[in-house]
Amino acid sequence: MIYAFDGFIPIIHPSAFIHPQACITGNVVIGKDVYIGPGAALRGDWGKIIIGDGCNIQENCTVHMFPGVTTILKAFAHIGHGAVIHGATIGKNCLVGMNSVIMDNVILEDECIVGALSFIKQDSSFARRSLIVGNPAKKIKDVSDEMMQWKTGGTKLYQSLPKQMFETWHECEPLTAPPNEEKIQEELFKTWKRKSSL
Repeated sequence: MIYAFDGFIPIIHPSAFIHPQACITGNVVIGKDVYIGPGAALRGDWGKIIIGDGCNIQENCTVHMFPGVTTILKAFAHIGHGAVIHGATIGKNCLVGMNSVIMDNVILEDECIVGALSFIKQDSSFARRSLIVGNPAKKIKDVSDEMMQWKTGGTKLYQSLPKQMFETWHECEPLTAPPNEEKIQEELFKTWKRKSSL
């Protein structure tokens, strides 16, 4: 659902897919080919949220800030299920793992990867291509080219998802018996293989 707040109306590019069970409030700007999953809450009430082109914010994520702060996700940022981004700047092509918490004034430079369940304390800063894990989180090594290829491939899948959602997603009644399961799995595998090679 999309809500105005205190005179601010969210700005959302027409190619972005916002699940109707997500909640976008107030001073929020969402770029091209963005996917926002169900249960995600982006609350631009006390500050601003900028979501760059090609980002994805998956199910049950929270994006917010302290008063007067702008939370920024730069292009191709990939925010895993259940993560919290609070007043941070997430660099271009970063990955934030599932159920991680990124606190106020954190700066992740481009192409960082944050492991699942990590906690990054406020005012932390990490250089480009840092692999960050733990609670409290720390850099354990540099992100390799192979890791970045893997991350970028996963993000490309999410960048193709908005178009696919617009074309094929709809409410429906459940089936009462399975169709030809083998054929469906074969088609899904072909689609996945084609998209992952893009």
